[in-house]
Amino acid sequence: RSRGLGDVYKRQGIEEPVPSMPGVFRRSVDKVVDAAREAADLGIGAMCIFPYTGVEDRTEDCEGAWDPENNANRAIRAIRDAVPEMVIMTDVALDTYNINGHDGFVEDGIIVNDRTVEALVKMALAQADAGAHIIGPSDMMDGRIAAIRSGLEEADHTDVMIMSYSAKYASAFYGPFRDAVGASGALTGDKKTYQMDPANTDEAMREVSLDISEGADMVMVKPGLPYLDIIRRVKDTFAMPTFAYNVSGEYAMMRGAGDAGWLDYDVVMMETLMGFKRAGADGVLTYHAIDAAKILND
Repeated sequence: RSRGLGDVYKRQGIEEPVPSMPGVFRRSVDKVVDAAREAADLGIGAMCIFPYTGVEDRTEDCEGAWDPENNANRAIRAIRDAVPEMVIMTDVALDTYNINGHDGFVEDGIIVNDRTVEALVKMALAQADAGAHIIGPSDMMDGRIAAIRSGLEEADHTDVMIMSYSAKYASAFYGPFRDAVGASGALTGDKKTYQMDPANTDEAMREVSLDISEGADMVMVKPGLPYLDIIRRVKDTFAMPTFAYNVSGEYAMMRGAGDAGWLDYDVVMMETLMGFKRAGADGVLTYHAIDAAKILND
């Protein structure tokens, strides 16, 4: 059995609700294809793949991350075949394959940067080989953009773009996402040694500048709502394609309050998405995409 595949999710017809994210599901590959087709029909031009990996398939060597038959790479190929007009973005980090839930290798309790970068390059190349259009390094290791760009060029993936998670803060808003991908129970410690201090704005500028110089085509600010000032500052400073990640905790708050009748979900959702655009975001990675697209189509 190949590690890192989440064997139960090789079955078909699976749509498993994520309790902390109402309306969001873990899907088998065939159902991911259905979701891609629905999104394309609504005019959504791009989607991002995040794989669930069970604890039994997580390892210290994280080899599942670059397995060509892991769930993410199988989903990329299936979407390319069934919905060729859909642009596919991926996530590059070791957390969903790592037994300890971290984005990088852990040795003696310390995140090891350079060894992690080598693994991230292999992961990115496997995704590009599967047909990904946009590589999304979300790990926050130093030097990974230059290494991935070099690896893509050497492998003749010259048209594959990189959207770097350049300003990724050590935030508590990621909790529901970690539930969704199975990383919550696996995580030991926290990620404050490689993600950014929420109080620090200048570091974000340095990180974005480095990623652009290393070859990033687009940059991401994550989370979104508490960091609108960072989005505006990045856009004004660098005039680069700048994206916001409207993360799981932000989605869960709005959706939960809407389901409880405390807020008008549709109205606050659209107000939030407009806020990202007003702050300078060229695009938004969001779990609201289907709901928002239905409203815009109406």
